Amino acid sequence: MSEIVILDRDRRIIREIDRWRVCLGRHIKELGGFSGQRACDRRLRKLVQAGYISKERILYGVAGIYSITTKGAKLEGMGNSKSKVRKKRKIRVDQIMHDIAVVDTAIYLSKRFEIPYGSMRTELELHRLDGFGIRKHRPDFVYKHGGKTICVEIELALKSKSRFEANISDNFMAYDKQIWVVPDLECKIARTLENSKVKYTNIEILELNQIKGTKEIDKEYGNNQLNTDNLEPELIDTELPF
Repeated sequence: MSEIVILDRDRRIIREIDRWRVCLGRHIKELGGFSGQRACDRRLRKLVQAGYISKERILYGVAGIYSITTKGAKLEGMGNSKSKVRKKRKIRVDQIMHDIAVVDTAIYLSKRFEIPYGSMRTELELHRLDGFGIRKHRPDFVYKHGGKTICVEIELALKSKSRFEANISDNFMAYDKQIWVVPDLECKIARTLENSKVKYTNIEILELNQIKGTKEIDKEYGNNQLNTDNLEPELIDTELPF
């Protein structure tokens, strides 16, 4: 492994990859505030060579997936004095397309509403705020906009009816708005959400196609046949019922 001088942007890259679980290169270009993809890819290559992050090609037609290594977690102190630093997180193959769609949606909403990435709280961060041993449903990410707390759920495959309806109900009680991203507006997931609007009036439905802003995104989703420093963050009050 070749050692490099770690810059503030490198730490930002590692933090973003960690909190979103996995990222593609084009995600990191946006999350890391790079002006171009080439400069981003060069820096990612150095971080891979130095052992702070890893790049794996797991699915055909999908670009390399970046995740943090144990060394990367140690750099950011991802752990505490009483516990060991987290080991490299295992990538779940069955969840890759979901995780990619989560970051795509975050970037889409950030650009559409000028929401700083730093003001978004991911599912992983919300679980960490809950504390060890507390497991309850958390949305894919949460953010504030216009004085309202909004949660976002990416639903590409239908869960059990009871679990799905319980998540909708929980989101209704905890957030001002719940945005659901679905494969298309004709699928069963979308129909269930439409029917739920009668009782849960804070539901908004987005079709996956609405968040696809580049040919690269279209190519990745198509092949798998799925059924910058933006302003000052509007910080989320960690005492709110996320």
